[in-house]
Amino acid sequence: MLRVAAGLAALIASLSFQPATAAGAFPDWLAGTWAMERGAAWADEVWTGPRGEIMLGVAREGFGPKAERWQSARIVRGADGMLRYIYRVQGGTEVELTEQVASGQAIEFAGAGGSFPQRVRFAREGQLLMIALSQLDGSEAVERNYRPVETAPKD
Repeated sequence: MLRVAAGLAALIASLSFQPATAAGAFPDWLAGTWAMERGAAWADEVWTGPRGEIMLGVAREGFGPKAERWQSARIVRGADGMLRYIYRVQGGTEVELTEQVASGQAIEFAGAGGSFPQRVRFAREGQLLMIALSQLDGSEAVERNYRPVETAPKD
């Protein structure tokens, strides 16, 4: 009886750590144009939907009329089936982060490469897109909430 209970407990524990969606499922809920404004600070994030095993993204942030930083990014499938988030800030060196956990409305990537960020989490809550950036240990955390931007007229 004890052996059965221990086996059942181990099975339940292993199931509780599984992502809600299959590893490597593209975050199609990320696609769209997103904007954040906080006083004079602003940021934009644009993502294509998944097609041909790739999603493409661009982002920029600034203060007042001036853009202070921009980046290009892509989400692709690695040889192991896991997704990779590959970004390049202002034409610099590419940094590759690996999918750590994913659910129906959230995905997190992490890796020791690059200086900042080493961890990126995208999540949807209702109409908001939330992006959290940090170092692997959680330091230097930056969180932003983006709203969807209508880019084409509706019929």
